[in-house]
Amino acid sequence: MTIEEVADYLRVKKRTVYDWLKKGKIPAIKTVGQWRFKKDRIDAWLDQDDM
Repeated sequence: MTIEEVADYLRVKKRTVYDWLKKGKIPAIKTVGQWRFKKDRIDAWLDQDDM
């Protein structure tokens, strides 16, 4: 998923996703200068209590 897709999926603004990335709060990988997210890892992250 892209930043836009994960923001839509989580119903937050892209800025919020960028803030989470900066703080290391959201699972993501950076490839060729672009952030990517796996839906199953996002779902597991949502299930955690320490979000």
